[in-house]
Amino acid sequence: MSDQLDRFVAAAKAGKMTRRDFVGRTTAMGLSLGLASALYTKAANAQAKKGGLLRAGMQGGESTNSLDPALAASEVPFMINMTWGDMLVDVGPTGEIEYRIAEEISANSDATEWKFKIRQGVEFHNGKTVTAEDVLATMRRHTDEKSQSGALGIVQGITEMSADGDMVTMKLASGSADFPYLMADYHLIIQPNGGLDNPTEGVGAGPYKVVVHEPGVRHGFEKFANHWNPDIGHADQVEILVINDGTARAAALQSGQVHMINRVDPKIADLLGRVPGVSVNAVAGRGHYVFIMHCDKAPFDNNDLRMALKMGINRQEMVDKILGGLGSRGNDFPINSAYPLFDDSIPQRDYDAAMAAEYYKKSGHDGSPIVLQVAAGAFPGAVEAAQLFQQSAQAAGIPLELKREPDDGYWSNVWNVAPFCASYWGGRPVQDQMYSTAYLSTAEWNDTKFRNAKFDELLTAARAELDGAKRKGMYSEMAHILRDEGGLILPMFNDFVEGVRSEVAGWEADPNGELMNGRALARCWLA
Repeated sequence: MSDQLDRFVAAAKAGKMTRRDFVGRTTAMGLSLGLASALYTKAANAQAKKGGLLRAGMQGGESTNSLDPALAASEVPFMINMTWGDMLVDVGPTGEIEYRIAEEISANSDATEWKFKIRQGVEFHNGKTVTAEDVLATMRRHTDEKSQSGALGIVQGITEMSADGDMVTMKLASGSADFPYLMADYHLIIQPNGGLDNPTEGVGAGPYKVVVHEPGVRHGFEKFANHWNPDIGHADQVEILVINDGTARAAALQSGQVHMINRVDPKIADLLGRVPGVSVNAVAGRGHYVFIMHCDKAPFDNNDLRMALKMGINRQEMVDKILGGLGSRGNDFPINSAYPLFDDSIPQRDYDAAMAAEYYKKSGHDGSPIVLQVAAGAFPGAVEAAQLFQQSAQAAGIPLELKREPDDGYWSNVWNVAPFCASYWGGRPVQDQMYSTAYLSTAEWNDTKFRNAKFDELLTAARAELDGAKRKGMYSEMAHILRDEGGLILPMFNDFVEGVRSEVAGWEADPNGELMNGRALARCWLA
C-alpha cells in the first residue's frame, strides 16, 4: 500500500492526477475521505510558487456591498468572505468536510449534540488569538434575527451553545446528521467577539487581510503572514475587480488585466476558449437560475396562477439558448443529481401551453400585466431568458410584462423584496442546507415567502433520520410539495463557466461554487 500511495502522491505533485482520481483511488485503499483530501492538497501545493499579484474579474458586485459576512448575497461578497475569512469547516471539491478553525468534530449517538474542538494557535488579523468564545459569539450573532444573516435558517435549530476551554458544544432541537456541513456556510465567518463589536470591520482568520474595500469597484487584500495554514495563500497580494459587464470581463481576461473571471457567457465560451493563453472551464454542480414569486403577495398568492407560470416556461429552450447546453433542465425544486439522496423518479416538468392556459383561466386573474423584474446581473443571460419566458407565457395567454432593473442595487432593492424577479442560487453541499437556507418558513433568505407546516415538519424529521432510504423518501415528499405548491420557477441548473489564464496554477474544478467555491485567489498561484 505504501509504494502505491507514494506513486499517487508523486502524480499529484506533478499535476498528473486530479483530486477526484486521487481521492477515489486512495479511499479505495482504505484511507479516510478527509485524510485523502488533505494528502492531495499538500501534494498538489508542494510546487506552489510564492509571490506576485493575483487578480479576479467578477460579476456580482454592487456599491451597496458590505464586509459584514452575514449580509453576503451575491458572488463578489461571497468571494470576499472566502478570501479574508475562515469558518469552522469547509467542504472540499469531492464533498468531504475540511477542518478549518475546528480541528476535530464529534457527536452523540442521536446527533443532537455536536462538539467542535477549536484549533490552537489560530490568529486573527488584529493579532488576537481565536478562542472558543469567539466561535460562540459568532454563532450567537447569526442566530439573532436582528443580524439578518443569510445563515439564519440553518442555525435556528440550535437550542443551546457553550464554550469550555477549546471546545464549543452545540445542542440541537432534533438530530442533524449533516450538521457539520451546515457549519461550512460562507456567512459563518469566525470574527473577533463574533463581530458583535463591528461586523463590517473585515477582521478574520483567513489567508488574506483586507486593505482596499471599494464596493462595486475594487477589493484588495495582502497576505496575512501569520495564517495558520501554509498550504493556501500563495500570492503576496490578491485583488477582485468588479466587472459586471460580460463583454468587458472577457476583454479583461484576454488582455491579462485579470487572471480569472466568473460567469463566462455560454454564447462566447467556445470563442473565448480559443484565445491563446486562456482556457474556459465548465463545472457541473448545484447552481441554478430561477424566477421567484412571493407566495404571500397577490397575484402570486394564488397557486393556480403560480402553476400557470410554471407550465408556461420552456425549460429546454432556455438550456439550449441561454446556457448553450452547459447545464440541464430544472424541475421547480432546487435539487438535482449532484445531491446525495436525489429522487430521479420525480417526473420532469415540460412546457405545456394548453395546461398553462387552463391553470391561468382557473386562477381567475383579471388579465392585468404580471410584472417580472429582471437585471442583466441576476444571472448570465437573465434578460434574454426573461424574454423567452415572456414569449412562451404569452403563447398560453398569460400577460407577462418585463421590467428591466439596473445591476447596481439589485440584490438589496429587488431580490427578496419584489414579488416576482429573476435570481440565482449557487446551491449547497447537502439538501438540508439548501432547504433550510431558502425554504424553511422562518429562514431570512426564504425569497419565495413559501411557508408550509408540513414541509417544515419533514425538514426537521429528515435531519434526524439516519436511515438513508427513509431520509430519501422524506426529501422526495418535500420536493413534491415545493414543486407543486411553492413560488419557485426553476428552469435550469447551470454549469459554472469560468475563464482562467494559462499562468494560473493550482486551479481545480469545484462543483460547490464559482471560482473554486470562492477559494481560487487563496489556493491558486502564478506559475
